[in-house]
Amino acid sequence: MAGSAAIVGAGIAGLACASRLTEAGWRVTLFDKGRGPGGRMASKVVTAQGACFAFDYGAQYLTARDPAFVAQVRNWERQGVAARWPAMDDDAWVGVPGMNALVTHMAAALDVRWSTHIRALRRDADGWRLDHDEMAEGPFDVAVLALPAEQTAGLAAPIDPALAELARAHPSDPCWTVLLGFDAGFSAPDILSAADPIDWAARNSAKPGRKGGEAWTIHATADWSRRHVESDRTSVTASLLRALEERVGTLPVPVHATAHRWRHARSGKAGVGAYHQADTRLAACGDWMIAPRVESAWLSGRQAAEMAIA
Repeated sequence: MAGSAAIVGAGIAGLACASRLTEAGWRVTLFDKGRGPGGRMASKVVTAQGACFAFDYGAQYLTARDPAFVAQVRNWERQGVAARWPAMDDDAWVGVPGMNALVTHMAAALDVRWSTHIRALRRDADGWRLDHDEMAEGPFDVAVLALPAEQTAGLAAPIDPALAELARAHPSDPCWTVLLGFDAGFSAPDILSAADPIDWAARNSAKPGRKGGEAWTIHATADWSRRHVESDRTSVTASLLRALEERVGTLPVPVHATAHRWRHARSGKAGVGAYHQADTRLAACGDWMIAPRVESAWLSGRQAAEMAIA
């Protein structure tokens, strides 16, 4: 029988869970502390010295292998928000015009409350209630935590110690990301293989559907990011720019250069699919439940929904 659900987190996992519940006739509300769609699928366009640069600075691409997710990605392709990226791999895809297009597209059909930071969950005789800075929301029949493991652990600790323990056992790696915009192109492969301190470097402007100038995204390795997690953005930018130059040769001076610190980037691998407590009707989902891939987040969200529906 259909009911009501509150989902904390409007990334791929939360949106996939909400979409499936909505298909089944449920009333679903999502809450996300971000100002808009993106999260770890973040993209942005920056203007510097009269030129525009388009950057993906979270997930760089996705792969589709599970038949259900393959069907979903092909549907996104038909709707114009995804495109193949054969330069990366035969089964690699990107969002169009940025990776956040997928999250934006999914969220458009759902009730998402942006800029809403859920501080606590509690259950009473009527169901789940969620507390944020302005008021309490609820009651809801089911509550779903669709968050990175660290944030899941914090919210789950007072209400489900087993879930909190599972989340604490599978922490995320941090990642420093540097975004570079150049007013001229230069000779280099579009994608560079990993070599410490660079885990990933790519000409973002070479991805399908991108517009604008020569834009590069660099992800640092987890170990390097962990050692420099409290460093300032200026020094991180200089270090990773220097590392890129060591790989490809002398570079033009970038007209745009900045760094973004992801404290919770590459997820752990709990290997459980999703989590659900039938007695309390609390669920959890996310890439960390399976593996650090966009596909894993989508599959985990769908599985959490099926558990709630059953």
